[in-house]
Amino acid sequence: MGEPSKDIMVYAEFSAGVLHPVSLELLGKARELAQKTSSQVLSVIAGHGLSRAIDELVSRGADVVYAVDDPALDNFDAMLFQQNIVPIVRDVNPGVFLLGATPIGRSLGPRIAAELRTGMTADCTELDITPDGKLVQVRPAFAGNILATIQTGTRPQVATVRYRVMRPAERDPNRKGRVVMRDAVTLEPSANVLSRIRSKRMDISSAEVIVSAGRGLSKPEDLKMIGDLAEALGGIMGSSRPLVDDGWTLKEQQVGFSGNVVKPRLYIACGISGSPQHLFGMRDSEHVIAINKDPSAPIFKVADVGVAADLYEIVPLLVEELRRRRMKV
Repeated sequence: MGEPSKDIMVYAEFSAGVLHPVSLELLGKARELAQKTSSQVLSVIAGHGLSRAIDELVSRGADVVYAVDDPALDNFDAMLFQQNIVPIVRDVNPGVFLLGATPIGRSLGPRIAAELRTGMTADCTELDITPDGKLVQVRPAFAGNILATIQTGTRPQVATVRYRVMRPAERDPNRKGRVVMRDAVTLEPSANVLSRIRSKRMDISSAEVIVSAGRGLSKPEDLKMIGDLAEALGGIMGSSRPLVDDGWTLKEQQVGFSGNVVKPRLYIACGISGSPQHLFGMRDSEHVIAINKDPSAPIFKVADVGVAADLYEIVPLLVEELRRRRMKV
């Protein structure tokens, strides 16, 4: 590999026939960064049946799309995708390579970085770039207690970026871009897919309604009433970090700086005081309802509706009323 360019390459995640929205967020950020360095925005995508996704990438800001379209890539296999993407990155030699911090991106990113013999910064929440193409990467560290600002000395500069922390690129159907199709590298898959079962667990970062629990709960068993309220609203249950640390809830349910960033239509905080780490994860919610018996809790400063009352009295009443109304429909 020669001297890297200042171009910024985005891995467009395509799975089960769908382009992951984080790819559009990365394109939006890549365009912003590219304007500062007078460089191009590139994208690489692998899968099967990519024509519509390729058009979408161009309309969202990609100047060049490198695509590998083959039936062998219909199911994600980290080793197989790595062997198809790394040669493209080597040939193109971008200065920056971005992936979403999704389960697929977190699996693929380190493998690509290792084969390219370069560093990688994981779970970035903000990116900037210097005029000479040095990527400034910001991520939480020490369990979210501090923000680390990182610059990678090797090239390409590889980073995974959290979903829903950046603005998606606007769609322009009149944009033109170049498409470069590459032949697939086919290997024996490292695993065979015998069947597919769609998980019933909703991705909290995509949920439209979230009911979150905090330290205001007395014991783990009381999470059931929070779950009941979430179910009655057709939503999903989240939690603050202390409940995850105590083993009451799963890491996947955590909302906050060191957890998930969410932007639901409705966010209900039950017994959550409102630490800066938690507020970071839900500050862009469309409507916020806070239930806390402490009227001075910081969560009330960001709430559209605040209920200064005991959640053990309010939540069961809400569940009962919602169920009663559902029965009348």
